[in-house]
Amino acid sequence: MLIDHPLLGPRDASEFVYLGDASLIDRPDWQADDAARAFHDYAYLRDNPAGPHRELWFHEGGDRSWLVVTRDTTTHEITDVRLARDVALERRRSS
Repeated sequence: MLIDHPLLGPRDASEFVYLGDASLIDRPDWQADDAARAFHDYAYLRDNPAGPHRELWFHEGGDRSWLVVTRDTTTHEITDVRLARDVALERRRSS
């Protein structure tokens, strides 16, 4: 499987480490009233979708960047790859 890195171009998936659901970018507020429940859900509850899914990948064998990869879990087709920092910055601006 090839991951088209936004800065480095197509790279073999063996250079990367899969780190889970991309929703992990949205870490709960530790000062919120429901922080304990929110962190429990953040740490332990995961969806297991069949079909398109946004995932975090770490480029361990390269520039050590974090990526948000949109991949179909049934076919492994990758439809989008973005730097995680860009995704996080966009979320901050829109909220």
